Amino acid sequence: MLIPPAKPLTFIDAFAGCGGLSLGLMQAGLVGKFAIERDKFAFATLKHNLLAKNGRFKYDWPHWLPDEAIGIVELLNGYQDQLEEIAGKIDILVGGPPCQGFSSAGRRQHDDPRNQLFASYLKLVDIIKPQAVLIENVRGFTIDFNAGDEIKNFSQVLRAQLSDSYTVHERLLDLSLFGVPQARTRYFILAFRSELNVPDPFSHLNARTPSFLRSLRLTAPVSSETAISDLEINRNGKQTSTETKGFNETRYIGPLTHYQKLMNAGCDKPTDLRLARHADHISNRFAEIIAQSHAIGRLNTNIGAEMRARFGLKKMALRVLDPERPSPTITSMPDDLLHYSEPRTLTVRENARLQSFPDWYSFQGKYTSGGHRRKTEVPRFTQVANAVPPLAARAIGETLAALLTEAMSAPKMNRSEFTSALQTFQQGPEVCSQI
Repeated sequence: MLIPPAKPLTFIDAFAGCGGLSLGLMQAGLVGKFAIERDKFAFATLKHNLLAKNGRFKYDWPHWLPDEAIGIVELLNGYQDQLEEIAGKIDILVGGPPCQGFSSAGRRQHDDPRNQLFASYLKLVDIIKPQAVLIENVRGFTIDFNAGDEIKNFSQVLRAQLSDSYTVHERLLDLSLFGVPQARTRYFILAFRSELNVPDPFSHLNARTPSFLRSLRLTAPVSSETAISDLEINRNGKQTSTETKGFNETRYIGPLTHYQKLMNAGCDKPTDLRLARHADHISNRFAEIIAQSHAIGRLNTNIGAEMRARFGLKKMALRVLDPERPSPTITSMPDDLLHYSEPRTLTVRENARLQSFPDWYSFQGKYTSGGHRRKTEVPRFTQVANAVPPLAARAIGETLAALLTEAMSAPKMNRSEFTSALQTFQQGPEVCSQI
């Protein structure tokens, strides 16, 4: 019988963004001690939802750290003494270093300064000495960079740096397998202190996923229509925006599907329902593009050269949602994706649904940023697009909690005993049942 730890497992979230990873881990029963996020808009969202006095989930924030936007470099430079005091007392350090320089969705740059922030993450690992490390990033993180006179692969560097003290496991995961209504593949590292002798966590995660979905009464994959049909204007109508002057928003009347009810639980009225202001000729063009995309079966992928030429479009990334499948990976550009039936782009709330954020999770700051500000600001659409989907984070968090609890409760094995046990684990449940 598994003996639970005396206290819930704790984590620190570095590069926390708007809090998707933290939320999922809290939903899994872990306790967040604090989070690091440099952008003021993203941190405002995290603070509004996960530091609120009467919030559903809340960090156990330390008195020595201001609850304000701060970067990891500033944390390391300004609070090293406090960090050293909690060394060995934090179970998990999590985070996804900014991924824009690695992402295939934009121009990949080996010298993007954001790519170097994972070195600061590793320094934080060295100071904190957590039992486990969780890192999430885009698929491009695993691809070689031609960096002048040398080839760089950041995932290889990361594994090598961690492997001195940790047993490192890595996997590309399709997050739609966890009930996220989005075909979103991301790179994950799960590393455990070597003396804990934790077996492959991804095998454990795969084995637990069916029971995880059953616990939420979800069947994967979840389609786009299943996720957002209750947010359609044709069903709800629209009204003057309660947030932004000069805009309309969806007038929400309630969920339809089980997934929608799961996301809407405990929320009287979702926020972030502001609709884009499309001119009539733009809406008419969108209606034709949507109809044509359905007619030729070109959904969830770019509309193609022929259709771009027909409508005089230069934009390469424009796609129409397939209502019967999970959405493609959402991006920070709100005009990259069209609704499956209504001639418009999606709202922040619809994107948040496709990322599995609950409806009570309210986003803060600007909706969009333009021009040079795109490199320095993280508005709402970008916050949602960059987040780890909470449903996936919850599934991973439950697996982490189970493995760490068992490892920290078990008597330590010598190397030969560990090798024998690992071989038994890898042979599957039939062998285990005979022991």
